[in-house]
Amino acid sequence: MLSPSSSMQLFSRMWQDFSASSVPPIDFRHPGALSSCFAVSDFAAASMGIAAAYLARLCSTAATPRVDRRLASYWFSASARPHNRPAQQLWDPLAGDYQTEDGWIRLHTNAPHHRLAVAQILGQHATRQTLAQQVRQWHSHALEQAVVENGGCAAAMRSAEEWRAHPQGIAVSRQPLLIEADSPPGPSVAWPLSPSRPLLGIRVLDLTRIIAGPVATRFLAGLGADVLRIDPVDWQEPTLEEEITLGKRCARLNIKTQTDKQRLITLISQADVIVHGYRADALDALGLDCHTRAALSPGIVDVSLNAWGWEGPWRNRRGFDSLVQMACGIAHAGQRWRDADKPIPLPVQALDHATGYLMAAAVLKGIAQRIESGKGYHARLSLARVAASLMEWPGARHEMPFTPLQRRDFQSAMEWSTFGLAERLTFPIRLAGTPIIWSRPPCRLGSAAPEW
Repeated sequence: MLSPSSSMQLFSRMWQDFSASSVPPIDFRHPGALSSCFAVSDFAAASMGIAAAYLARLCSTAATPRVDRRLASYWFSASARPHNRPAQQLWDPLAGDYQTEDGWIRLHTNAPHHRLAVAQILGQHATRQTLAQQVRQWHSHALEQAVVENGGCAAAMRSAEEWRAHPQGIAVSRQPLLIEADSPPGPSVAWPLSPSRPLLGIRVLDLTRIIAGPVATRFLAGLGADVLRIDPVDWQEPTLEEEITLGKRCARLNIKTQTDKQRLITLISQADVIVHGYRADALDALGLDCHTRAALSPGIVDVSLNAWGWEGPWRNRRGFDSLVQMACGIAHAGQRWRDADKPIPLPVQALDHATGYLMAAAVLKGIAQRIESGKGYHARLSLARVAASLMEWPGARHEMPFTPLQRRDFQSAMEWSTFGLAERLTFPIRLAGTPIIWSRPPCRLGSAAPEW
């Protein structure tokens, strides 16, 4: 049975990747686990624990952070439960795993342009059944390459052994979990750093989408940060808005125009923190590489992620949690573990969520550095490298399942937003004197002005 002690073991190992200092005290509670070939519940608790530990350090408190493993596992799925209305579907009807001539492939079609890219290769299909017939005529790696070269998103299923031998897998294996560097110092700051709202007055520019980056900035918003999310003018996330815009303001810019690019530059120059999840070369192509961002806002805390790692032939490839699970061996390991006839992914999108809390921890570490020395901070993480860490920790065969969610697991007050009424799960992290609460309800993308 997986227990709080197993979470502590994983936390201790992950802490070594983040800090040279001794492992801080932390209290993991609630035995049990999500059923998985890897220790997903421990991973969820440990990644939240890293963020909690850095929060405790920033607040200079002697209190020991506490993480509820059961609630952490459920937050890795969804934190909001709509009231008197159906939950939104997470996946496009055509997204998912398909059998090929020689194996399996996952097609990611949630975004309209990604669906179009698949259609240009495989034709238009109204149902999964007809699409599946077309996919069966392809070899996995050939179809993966064709979709990717057409601007789409796909990943053939590989075993862990195949991934370790793949050029991208080799590149990822050579990278640390947290890639970090100092950047030029900035002027002294006068942030209040009140234990009750430690990030009050700190401006966080959020250039992330989907799950990992938005999870990081949602956590920061819960600590009082002024989070401004910027999306392209045509970007939509109808399945995720209510889940991940909590506590934020959301605006749009068309940075392909000179006017809006200049607005983005102004926002960066006025930001204390920037969190972004573009492909590795995307901001560089706009003339906004890390050195330029540091010059625009001296002392800035700059944390970024990509899917496939920061070196290797796939460093600029589009990717998502579900695709990384297929490519790096997780879905294959799940298939063998279940003795199933198809890929078995993790029970939750653990790579996304864990990476989000590790990004938040990096932000908190950078803020502390800025306060202590004035130096800026630059950190990078990737889903593929986080996956490698998870795959070091196998799950238990006979784990005790968590009890289903009850009304007492949710916050006492209902949440009202433009989406309607919802219940929000109680947050898993507890730190005495530092409540994690959100002053803004979730909002629609583009509902705010692109200004501080």
